[in-house]
Amino acid sequence: MHLTFLGTGAGAPSLQRNVTAIALTLSRRGDTWLFDCGEATQHQFMRSSLKPGRLQKIFITHLHGDHVFGLPGLLTSRSMAGIPEPITLYGPPGIRQFVDTALSLSGSYTTFPLEIIEISAGPVLDNGEFRVIAYPMNHVVECYGYRIEQYDKPGFLDAPRLKAEGVPRGPWYQDLKAGKRITLEDGREINGADYLGPATRGKVLAIFGDTAPTPVALQLAAQADVMVHETTLEAALAEKANGRGHSTTHQAAAVARDAGVKRLIATHFSSRYLAQDREKLLAECRAVFAATELAQDFAVFEV
Repeated sequence: MHLTFLGTGAGAPSLQRNVTAIALTLSRRGDTWLFDCGEATQHQFMRSSLKPGRLQKIFITHLHGDHVFGLPGLLTSRSMAGIPEPITLYGPPGIRQFVDTALSLSGSYTTFPLEIIEISAGPVLDNGEFRVIAYPMNHVVECYGYRIEQYDKPGFLDAPRLKAEGVPRGPWYQDLKAGKRITLEDGREINGADYLGPATRGKVLAIFGDTAPTPVALQLAAQADVMVHETTLEAALAEKANGRGHSTTHQAAAVARDAGVKRLIATHFSSRYLAQDREKLLAECRAVFAATELAQDFAVFEV
């Protein structure tokens, strides 16, 4: 899995950054989930290696324009491209009205199945491979962060050992790979779990919506492999940041430290910060949590 940051700016685009959009690529085929969709996200898609046809799900953290104004354009352009694959859109109450109104008033529509699910705090999705849980953020409008948990992958099946013990190949190998018991024609009962190597631990990813400090953050990010957190302003501007429902470098890094995460990727920077300010922001984060990286538009991170 890897994360592609299509926009890392807060509030409004700048010459250095587009507004928020983060793509999570799940497989080698390019299956993609998008987290937030700020203005011109479809342009950022075209400038990246991502494929709109592989976009399966969109998760919106909140309805501020810098997180949703790119949705109508992305959806309708995908239709005009003749892409038939469905999309499921998740977001806070109001997301359905926003999309329906934008499409109807502009005389637009989607030619692919579009399912819109308005969420609340708690489980959002469980497809047997990933589970997604929404946590409420401390923002000026209803806002959520998403915890993405990948289920552990079963270990490899020891086919040579099965062969040596006289277990013939057949469709039952799929059951054995799943750790199930099977009964052979000769009456022997084989427990697949006895022939599996160690399981591979699934990854945990925490993607925060806009938020001032909140105790919920530690639950959302607990022991995550990667945590993505907004760092709208520098540490000295904490009062200003928090008053608008945002966090500073020190506050984001403190969540990473206290939640026991492995890596922090900081994003959602105010347009006041230019390219030469990156080192200062990174240094402030690393003073609290050393394993911090700063996102920039089109940066790709392995999860």
